[in-house]
Amino acid sequence: MTSNIPTPRFAIRCANCGSIFDSPRLKDELAALELKISDPAVWADASKSQPLMRERKRLETLLADDAELARRSDDIEAYFELAREGEDTEGDLTRDIPALVEFAEALESKTMLSGETDPLNAIVTVHPGAGGTESQDWAEMLMRMYLRWAERQGFKVEINEIQDGDEAGIKSATFTITGEFAFGLLSGETGVHRLVRISPFDSAKRRHTSFASVFVSPEIDDTIVIDIKVEDLRIDTYRSGGKGGQHVNTTDSAVRITHLPTGLVTGCQNERSQHKNKERAMKMMRSKLYEYELDKKKAISRKLEDSKLDIKFGSQIRSYVLQPYRMAKDLRTRVEVGDVDKVLDGALEPFIRGYLRMRREGGMMVPVADDED
Repeated sequence: MTSNIPTPRFAIRCANCGSIFDSPRLKDELAALELKISDPAVWADASKSQPLMRERKRLETLLADDAELARRSDDIEAYFELAREGEDTEGDLTRDIPALVEFAEALESKTMLSGETDPLNAIVTVHPGAGGTESQDWAEMLMRMYLRWAERQGFKVEINEIQDGDEAGIKSATFTITGEFAFGLLSGETGVHRLVRISPFDSAKRRHTSFASVFVSPEIDDTIVIDIKVEDLRIDTYRSGGKGGQHVNTTDSAVRITHLPTGLVTGCQNERSQHKNKERAMKMMRSKLYEYELDKKKAISRKLEDSKLDIKFGSQIRSYVLQPYRMAKDLRTRVEVGDVDKVLDGALEPFIRGYLRMRREGGMMVPVADDED
């Protein structure tokens, strides 16, 4: 029976706080923004209108989320009132309370996404470490994890370039995840990911440790100027690879661009048009150079932190252990999830929230020593 169940503290807090987003302030900001947008001169310059439109969408989304949070918490409050009057609302509460917790946690993540590039789309690159087939298979598992995460979020995914492994897995993959705050949500995934498991490729069934690196950069739009000199680029064309069949191009339409001063490389092969592939590869290069310049600014403060790392293959940030126990553990935030299969199927929310909280609190992003298995 639910008649004697007290209202949960979080439900009271959600119902009575009025607005965790400060709704009156957001409405005032949106009204002021609408006045700016109504000025015809703004629409003559895309560099002015696009940021304003993004900001309007952000404010409208926050207000809609706030209204939805209030509606859900009011519903739960009503169920408890009915329960006190003798109605059986246990089924409704069992369904709606966990849903409210999940919704509130997702909103918490949104409130921590305040960086300039957080609202942008994400370009994700995955590379295997040393170890041949083992690491290549692990890299493909990571790629699938991010694709499943994007699917769970309702985001769109475009595969920009993928190179298949010799026997299994991938040698590299680059894909763009399009969705609101995609980069901000995935910004903490950059680094080295470690897998411990009984190898499916080892006839002796021994335990293996594999590494793969992930790099996430924001997809920079035309409002952010990145100066790229033509003489600093080397552009190579080649024939697209693949598993065979009708999708393999018969012309050199694939494009790879190398930025000579930095050594950064981007490529695209998913279009049959060389021009479209080049355009896409240049867009990715602009994004990588933007992130590269940001990293240069952070290099001094990060130097001390990097000196503390026990680096084997880059900066290991997370371990996924399938044997002898099952656990996914982030070495920076100490977040642990026992259902590692669920994590590998795209349930990254605990790690994303943990990283965003650490970033908000100014925590040191230095991985702790992981237990060797």
